[in-house]
Parts: sequence; structure tokens; C-alpha cells
Amino acid sequence: MYPIMKRVRVQHNGKARWGEVRADSVHLDDGDVLDASSVSWLAPVEPSKIIAVHLTYRSRLEEYKVARMPAEPSYFMKPPTTLNGHRGVIRRPHGTRWLNYEGELAVVVGRSMKGVRREDVHGYVAGFAPANDVGLHDFRHADRGSMLRVKGQDGFLPIGPAVTSIDEWTPDDGYTLTTTVNGAVVQHATSDDLIWNWRYQLADLCRLITLEPGDVVLTGTPANSRPMAVGDDVAVEISGLGRVESTVVDWDVDLTGPGDQPETSANTLHVALAIPEEEAERMVREGSVP
Repeated sequence: MYPIMKRVRVQHNGKARWGEVRADSVHLDDGDVLDASSVSWLAPVEPSKIIAVHLTYRSRLEEYKVARMPAEPSYFMKPPTTLNGHRGVIRRPHGTRWLNYEGELAVVVGRSMKGVRREDVHGYVAGFAPANDVGLHDFRHADRGSMLRVKGQDGFLPIGPAVTSIDEWTPDDGYTLTTTVNGAVVQHATSDDLIWNWRYQLADLCRLITLEPGDVVLTGTPANSRPMAVGDDVAVEISGLGRVESTVVDWDVDLTGPGDQPETSANTLHVALAIPEEEAERMVREGSVP
């Protein structure tokens, strides 16, 4: 069984160490006790894979003015190298503009799942954590739905600080998700806004994909995902689970070379700013990009 309770991973004496949070202290499994205010947090998961869902909140679908609600959820994958810890930095490549936050509830698998029914999912889950499914929409034109360039870059998944055991907290009791940028609320939703809840998503996925202990499923974001600026302090908080905080920094990396290059496409504007598709196409065509 994957570790439960309020589990954390921290960097201590040059090594990644597991432990648990108790009040204002981190109690490492080897007996060391650290002050929680001064530890170097790592992502509290070690997944073989991370699966994210495209659209699950009604508010976001309404924001995009979709003509028809999707009949079922669709998914994409993020590599484990996207993982980022609490109070870490999110690197925006120099010269790009459209780096969006997406506050989400993350589900951490506790034991191997294949063909598990919705009503039985509870017994296969280790716990939950707040997460930020960061996306760089300057590559929206290039990914064509795969999301690898948009969502798969290093450090594009702050998660934690802890995984709270399903024995201590469950989404079934309802929750509130709030994202803030520099202290101002930019996303706010309740679990009632979800079309497909965590049980549905995991049962759907494990029909065809074996979910292994430690795997992470990101359950979607509500309306008002918008670009972050260098220097922004961003936090995702879920009631009962705490908050994961990050700071956006400029990353002086050379993205030239083989493959698609960053650009502001109509799809960029549609997704990053929720501009209607026809209007976004007109803005790009006329060169009136904000």
C-alpha cells in the first residue's frame, strides 16, 4: 500500500526523505524532526505516470461557450519530470507570454487499479493534494491535443505540500477550490461544479490503463485560468487539504532549434484568455493581439 496519513517528501542532508506533518513539524520516517517553516519541500508523490483531464468543470465549459457539453471526459499525460514542490519556482521560458495557472484537486492512487467499479474506487486511493496544472500556451498551435509541449515541461506541476490520507479527508464531503495570484482570488469553485467527479474519472481510466501505486490523476480546473507574470506568487488551496504555493521566475533558456517554436496563435488566445474562437482568429489575422 502506498504511504498514507499526511505524507510529505522533503530535501534533507542532500537526500529526498519521506515523513509526515504533525502541527508545525515534519517528522521524518528515520526519526528526525524538522521545523515545517524551513524545510525544502519536494512533491509528495513518486508516480509512474500523471494523467490529467481536459474539461470537467461546468464553469469552464460555459466560459469557453462550447456549443455542446462533452459526453465523456478526455485525458492527456504529463511526465513525472513536471513534478514541483511547495514553495518551488515555476520557470517561464524567456520570450514566452502565456504561462497559465490551473488549480486542481489531485488524486493519488494507493494500490494497483484495473477494471475497478466506481463504487469501489475509494478502496484503491491513498489520498489527495492541491495541485497547479501549469500550461505554456505559446505552444498551443504545436501540440494538437497532446499537450506535451504545453503541459509537459519541467516543474509544471506544483503539488502538495502533503498527501492527505483518504481516511482523513474525502471529496465526497464537498470542497472549495481557490487559486490566488499575489493574494487576489482568481479562481473559486466548489465540487458541485464538477461534471465527472474523482470516482468517475478513476473508474473510467482504469478500464483500459492500469493505475499503479503513487500514480496521480488531476481532476480538472474551473473557469478563469489566466496567464501568470514573472514575479507572481501563485497558490492553490483546497478546503481541508491546505495550499501549494509557487513563484514564477524568468528562465533564460534557448528554445530555438528543431521543432515548433513558441507563437501566439488563435488557439493560444482562446485557451489562455477564454476569448471566443472566431474573435481570437480575427485578432491574430488583424494583428490585434493584446
